Amino acid sequence: MKYLRTLALLMLLSLPSAMAWSEEVKAPAEDLASLVATAVANNPELKSSQARWQMFTNKAKQASALEDPMFMFKLQNMLAREPFVFNKDPQSGKAIGISQQIPFWGKRAIRQEVAQYEAESYRWSIEERRLELTRMVKETYYQLYSVDKSLEIVEKNLKILADFTTIAESKYSVGQGVQQDIYKAGLERSKMLDMQITLQQQRRSLEANLNYLLYRPGNTPVGRVADFDLPKLELSAQQLKESAYEKRPQIKSLTNLVNKGKASQRLAKKEYWPDFNLSFEYMFKEAVSTAMVSDPGFNMFTLGVTFNLPVQRERRQAAVAEASSETNMSLEELNALKNGIGYSVNDLLAQLERRRKLVELYKGGIIPQAEQSLESAVISYRVNKVDFLTLLDGRMNLFNYERELYDSQAEYMMKLAQLEATIGTELVSTPSAQIPSPPAAKTEQPQPPAPAVPASEQSQHK
Repeated sequence: MKYLRTLALLMLLSLPSAMAWSEEVKAPAEDLASLVATAVANNPELKSSQARWQMFTNKAKQASALEDPMFMFKLQNMLAREPFVFNKDPQSGKAIGISQQIPFWGKRAIRQEVAQYEAESYRWSIEERRLELTRMVKETYYQLYSVDKSLEIVEKNLKILADFTTIAESKYSVGQGVQQDIYKAGLERSKMLDMQITLQQQRRSLEANLNYLLYRPGNTPVGRVADFDLPKLELSAQQLKESAYEKRPQIKSLTNLVNKGKASQRLAKKEYWPDFNLSFEYMFKEAVSTAMVSDPGFNMFTLGVTFNLPVQRERRQAAVAEASSETNMSLEELNALKNGIGYSVNDLLAQLERRRKLVELYKGGIIPQAEQSLESAVISYRVNKVDFLTLLDGRMNLFNYERELYDSQAEYMMKLAQLEATIGTELVSTPSAQIPSPPAAKTEQPQPPAPAVPASEQSQHK
């Protein structure tokens, strides 16, 4: 009786969590396409990347602009004893002037080219970040799917284990069972409750992660994930690689950095040529008539050009070497990325094939066989041909296979999301409608055994 009271208490404790999960199942199915669109529209990291691109775009507009011209005003050759007198010395006068710094021919265009390549690399970095964000949303979505299905299976098996416990108690009460069966059923039910608590915690963590990616309050509820069919890829590994080389944003970003390095090399070589400064000055003079000198005070002007002497050869050679190293660095990063894409495509295709075959094996072979085995065990248990442990093992085996089926389905879709991020484009349309899930396993429930006939009555019938 003490054990029965404990078992009843455990059942009561499990009711709130089961009811909470049942209420959550009633929530509308999440639309993956809508979730991805929300994340792309709201995620602050993506907005930060867009602002960085705008910043470098505006820098590119400034790169080819000339420096502001310089205006000059001066009082020239003034007498110290009479500082503001202009008619005592013929060299005194008021001068104004203007000058303009002009880079050597071609430098401005190359500077703009360098800045544009850099800005373009940041633009493709935004697209790469968008791909990563989409991948993370999809992975979290399908992890939620796996956890939801596991919770459904756990809830179904908790009910079945409760029935098994009732049967074991009935058989024990009439002398056809052993008390160990009751303890074994209770232990398995407790394990199932422990698994349910863990899965519920995992779901809350995944909800928080999804809300973080969508930039919405962390306690926003997430409805159950819709069922889906596994899409099949028609492209070969070579076709996927070629598509990645053409469409992957990070490849385009690194290609722009390579072009930027080459343009920087040309600019560094241009530094061997001087820059010029054009200037013009105009001086206003006054007539001078003194005992020593007489000057009519004609106005004068000065026109000049100055340029730097590029004699610092070592500094310019170092600048060329720096640009060359930058080009080689970006080029090798691009080669490493292409090499990594080739590996990722082959690896992900192998994992996708494995998961698809596992799903087909579970649906077409293992789960139907496990259902038949369990049904046979139930029938045999009714007539006392198998023990309770065999019945319980059959139920737990089917439980594990069902979980592995949904885990494989979720893993297939997560690997597909990783492959899409690797290629740089969507390979299959994002599911937005609910597809009916595979039919649940139909297990015949054992019925309570008939009361045992006393030995004395059996002898009388004989």
